Amino acid sequence: MKTKILILSTLLLGIAFSCTEELNKTNPSVFTSDSFFSNNLELEAGVNTAYSTLSGNNLWGREYWFLNDLRSDECATGGSQLEPPRNGVLTGNIALNNSVMQSVWLGCFRLAHRANVVLQASNNYKTINDAEKSEKDRIIAEAKFLRAMAYYELGTMWGGVPLYTKPATKATDVAGRATQDEVIAQVIKDATEASVNLPEIYTGGSVGRAPKAAAQLLAARAMMFKGDYASAKTELLKIKNSGKYALTAKYLDNFRDDTEYNSESIFEVGFDNNVGMNWDNGDGDNLNWSGPRKSSMRHQEYSPVGWRNVIPSDKYVDEFERESKGDTKEDPRMRFNLWFKDDVINNGKGKLETDYPVQGNTSTLDGVVQKISWKKYSIADKTADGYVELNGNNFRLMRYAEVLINLAECENETGNTAGAIALLNELRARADVDLPKYPTKSFPTGTKEQVFAAVQHEKLVEMGVEQLRAKDLLRWRKQGKLAKEPLAYFVKGKHELLPLPTIELDNNPLITSNNPGY
Repeated sequence: MKTKILILSTLLLGIAFSCTEELNKTNPSVFTSDSFFSNNLELEAGVNTAYSTLSGNNLWGREYWFLNDLRSDECATGGSQLEPPRNGVLTGNIALNNSVMQSVWLGCFRLAHRANVVLQASNNYKTINDAEKSEKDRIIAEAKFLRAMAYYELGTMWGGVPLYTKPATKATDVAGRATQDEVIAQVIKDATEASVNLPEIYTGGSVGRAPKAAAQLLAARAMMFKGDYASAKTELLKIKNSGKYALTAKYLDNFRDDTEYNSESIFEVGFDNNVGMNWDNGDGDNLNWSGPRKSSMRHQEYSPVGWRNVIPSDKYVDEFERESKGDTKEDPRMRFNLWFKDDVINNGKGKLETDYPVQGNTSTLDGVVQKISWKKYSIADKTADGYVELNGNNFRLMRYAEVLINLAECENETGNTAGAIALLNELRARADVDLPKYPTKSFPTGTKEQVFAAVQHEKLVEMGVEQLRAKDLLRWRKQGKLAKEPLAYFVKGKHELLPLPTIELDNNPLITSNNPGY
């Protein structure tokens, strides 16, 4: 198995180098993508390598959440310990060689390339019966979904990017920029095609692969980004009407390591506490679906007892309903999402600040200055050690709550305000949330605009730092739906998109200009 893994990872790098005089010779001892992929087992091994990029350092292992969380209005710097490249993302001062941005760019193109290798290699052989064909169709669908994931990130954040639907095999295989519309169209095409052959649910050792609903939700995200709410509504209703998903009774079950793959989970990036973080590797696990996976760095980066690089913004903290603002009840999700002074941690052995000092900047809530930190994905309830690399908490990329909120937005946009309100109230009726139904004192729902304000509020408090807010701001800004610009640094004609990174400008001769403002 180790030999096959090494061969496969080499093949998926995509570019081989050789002396000029040897280019026309073939080494019979060397595997190529044409000779390696000859059956479903090998094709599935190929798609596993694409999955492995998701938990790598470039993407959900670390840099992806920095690039997204810090471009939203949910977050603030935890203090001087926030490194300059990350602070540049937070303040809008993103240099073309910003390491966080370049890491995510590389991770997305690595994901797309590996998916392309699988899709091209699927033509290498024919299946011999219906069962084999069905399995092959499922693997192809997974590859299309993963390619769609990559280009959704690239298209929404950078706009027009090189669009590869075949693997690059040599240094000269470069593409010029497609338009943002073309990139989003490819995302929708791949995601909708993938949804046809993905199973509704996985069991056993296949749990964690992308199911049908993941492709449908991704397609809906892309449709909403382009303003096609009617089509997005159709995709989201498929998920809701499938009956396969339900909100968990406990909100925090969506972010704990002992409640993974629950009724609300649609798609997760798997982590494990068997292997420490590999800081230099773009891959997560060992290119083996059942093998040991890398650990997540989230607790160490965001937790109050860790580096505390990122904290909630005062705006985010103040967004929650509470009696001090005249609301009927404090939204329990404020305490579920955030750590406050004197919260009990470390299996009940101490309190934050009182027994365990918290470094860095402060927050202000109702005029009181204190240390407030992110609780999502934190394991401070179990340990006071903030520098634990062996954290196996899976990252929930897609959950049913988002389906309900997005569907509410689509219903409102297509004229069904009553249906939108009912969907939002499903979230508020979660057993351990149990908030008064809309309309409320703070959020009346008599008009389409008021319902939209409730949608914005509900998504912010329900899904803080789940890497959705930054893209919501991008599409709402593009569609003229922001009543007020939420980012203090924002410059029109510049900050709508990220700059193309230096690594692309230096190595792609077909790209001669950057995004506006850079």
